[in-house]
Amino acid sequence: MPHRKPEMKAVAVPSSRLARLAQLGGLASRIAGNVAAEGALQLARGQRPRMGDLILTPANARKVADQLAQMRGAAMKVGQLISMDAGDMLPPELAQILGRLRAEAHHMPGPQLKKVLADAWGTDWLRRFQRFDVHPIAAASIGQVHRAQTRDGRDLAIKVQYPGVRRSIDSDVDNVAALLRMAGLVPRGVDVAPMLVEAKRQLHEEADYEREGRCLARFGELLAGEAAFLVPGLHADLTTPDVLAMDFVQGIPIDDLAPAPQAERNRVMTLLIDLLFRELFEFRLMQTDPNFANYRHAPDTGRVILLDFGATREFPAALADQYRGLLQAGLHGDRPGIRAAARQIGFLGEDTPERLELAMLEMFEMSLEPLRHDGPFDFGASDLVMRMREAAMSLSDQRDHVRLPPMDTFYLQRKFGGIYLLASRMKAQVDLRRLITPHLQQEGAP
Repeated sequence: MPHRKPEMKAVAVPSSRLARLAQLGGLASRIAGNVAAEGALQLARGQRPRMGDLILTPANARKVADQLAQMRGAAMKVGQLISMDAGDMLPPELAQILGRLRAEAHHMPGPQLKKVLADAWGTDWLRRFQRFDVHPIAAASIGQVHRAQTRDGRDLAIKVQYPGVRRSIDSDVDNVAALLRMAGLVPRGVDVAPMLVEAKRQLHEEADYEREGRCLARFGELLAGEAAFLVPGLHADLTTPDVLAMDFVQGIPIDDLAPAPQAERNRVMTLLIDLLFRELFEFRLMQTDPNFANYRHAPDTGRVILLDFGATREFPAALADQYRGLLQAGLHGDRPGIRAAARQIGFLGEDTPERLELAMLEMFEMSLEPLRHDGPFDFGASDLVMRMREAAMSLSDQRDHVRLPPMDTFYLQRKFGGIYLLASRMKAQVDLRRLITPHLQQEGAP
């Protein structure tokens, strides 16, 4: 059944720091009220309430998700990052509710949109267009997208940033983190501090639409002439730090292909997985956001459309070579080689307890099953995700000893996981060993 897009609602974005802080303060008060009411109810029943159970309820988590969705910007992004990157460590109810933030569809009302565009292009901005659709065709955490046609005939997609996003990033991240900790909505064993530092850095980059435009143009150059992919062209004359103008391209959500013929699903996922390997080993430039919405499919041509380059990240040649060594050792079943490469990258340390090291090495070897498989690997029939989750949960008592690897690896692992989940949803069958082998045979790719 085709993917159903949530109905979009116009909700003003609070743009001042005071207004955003007030919304979070009101949210904390409502959670406290829920805790008091539920605690009194349990006492009346003769039960002894536990504070953790009172705070960590689906109702409270839903309030957090709804408030972050309304605020958008960094506040919403933190919820997305936590739901995506700490999902296996969060209670299922919380992970599911926070996961809604990846599909929320609020957008700015017309007057607020027009003010943002006037600030970016001048008060007479509308004279540049034959048509500008005020109702957006998409809305996300830090911006929304509109279709427009210029007077010289260009058919464009215009991404407009929500007001106040850039200047509220640091305070939003700190305030949301404090709220989640105080409300008990993040278990004590989950250390989100490194994620929050990186969230600030990433958000400052994503909020610079001129930077995203340069990344968009760079990927267009890297994939120029390749019939399998389509990257929208950049229109630099209309692009500012708050507005990104690019070609409008027609396509359907990539996961709408789930009911398509097996051969087409296999073809599309083979393209995306091969692109992932090329981004790491050939380009050393990767679009690291694994959101499915960043990929679309053109039914008339079969091309894969690539969107949203705000989270683009460069990787040093040394890291690509380290991963090459790690994968080579893994494919050959070389446990000492895996251990050495994992220590070199930063997954393991000299002080890692032996039991934890052994468990992590076994998990890594488990994660390589799709690459070690002879012939097409059937993502739809595999229980690998479940086994990996069970293995990770069994290490809950070792969390104090887990090393946080360098942030480059954090983004790589997130992208690997996102592509794996997309392949699973598509029930694709892909010969990964054939795709990865050429990259492992060339040391120090340019």
